[in-house]
Amino acid sequence: MNAALWTIQIVLGLVFLAAGAMKATKTPDELKASAGESMGWVDDVSAGQVRTIGILEVLGGIGLILPPAIDVLPTLTPIAATGLVVTMLGAIVVHIRRKEYVPSVVVNAVLGGLALVVAVTRFGPQAF
Repeated sequence: MNAALWTIQIVLGLVFLAAGAMKATKTPDELKASAGESMGWVDDVSAGQVRTIGILEVLGGIGLILPPAIDVLPTLTPIAATGLVVTMLGAIVVHIRRKEYVPSVVVNAVLGGLALVVAVTRFGPQAF
């Protein structure tokens, strides 16, 4: 179970690091040019909001991997995973409002679901 959970954490961490870095470093126009319609939502928010989302995704990705890997504050991992669940719920709402169901809502739901698995499992039964 631990190996499977680590695999999920690493994959999620890398996905959020990559997606977040892109949002944190590119302008909304560059995002739309590189990703097409899947980034059409950037028209609905400010450039600062896009950058903030990107930074939060980068921090969440780091939080999934680094604390348990170096055994420093591993309790940050389920907290980071919970933050990513909330982020994905927000993304789902945005995409539903824009009527972008497939693949946007589906991808966000899968990523959010995997982050939820990490959060619940890493918090452990003692948290409930």
